[in-house]
Amino acid sequence: MKVIDLFAGGGGFSTGAVMAGHEVVWAANHWPDAVEWHSKNHPGAMHVCQDLHQADWSQVPDHDIMLASPCCQGHSKARGKAKGNPQHDASRSTAWAVVSAAEYHRPSVVIVENVPEFLDWQLYRPWELAMQALGYTVAPHVIDAADLGAPQNRIRMFLVLTQTKAPLLLNLPRYDHKPASSFIDFEAGNWQPINKPGRAEATLERVANGRSVHGDRFLISYYGNTKTGRSIHRPIGTITTRDRWAIVDGDRMRMLSRFECRDAMSFPDTYLMPENHRLAVHLMGNAVCPAPVAEILQAVEAA
Repeated sequence: MKVIDLFAGGGGFSTGAVMAGHEVVWAANHWPDAVEWHSKNHPGAMHVCQDLHQADWSQVPDHDIMLASPCCQGHSKARGKAKGNPQHDASRSTAWAVVSAAEYHRPSVVIVENVPEFLDWQLYRPWELAMQALGYTVAPHVIDAADLGAPQNRIRMFLVLTQTKAPLLLNLPRYDHKPASSFIDFEAGNWQPINKPGRAEATLERVANGRSVHGDRFLISYYGNTKTGRSIHRPIGTITTRDRWAIVDGDRMRMLSRFECRDAMSFPDTYLMPENHRLAVHLMGNAVCPAPVAEILQAVEAA
């Protein structure tokens, strides 16, 4: 089947579609770096770099499946007190591009990914009614990526919209979780002594707390609520758009490499990334996990 990818970002949605045996024919994002690296990894697709509020949908090729991951910042709990503020109105409004594209092309399947709080958006019900007016039924699925093959606990909402009489509730598998140790390379990376001059007291406290619970090898989070470390024998926590996770190994530590971030997201090891670490991490943290996407698309096809 032919697929288009709105808000393609780091390319996880498109990569998952390819893993499921589909062809990505068009992808768009407003961020030039994302478009550049998406085009390197999906050279057969047509690429557009623009704000999709102004998209000309007549220029988009015919397709069977539309994938869309509209901006989540206005919905996410990670935004704290800013959640729901007018400053995020523009980001939340990107979801209306899905309605506009669906109105023009009427693909048989639309899948929208976002944080679960998307369902609490004040305008979610009008958005849902608009899609229903176009003939779509809407089936929300809240999924932890770790259940569908990614070595990461990443809870996201996937709306499965189909032109069927009843909402399509997917029969998804639930796999044994892959641990963080499956992608951490203890022989590589820029290791530094834990007790080096200038190390923040908060970091030393996190390391001490983690060691008391997990022994000599574990993960710590530089922000968030993980104060006692995280076992490498369970999936890693959410990969974000900036360095978050550090690996502790005895008396040394380092941040995750860009390759480990890629593997934690469940991208194939052939996926191309920029050499710039900060940009690569941003792209990965902004992406959708491909392995769960492949499972979702295969379940849609089997339904």
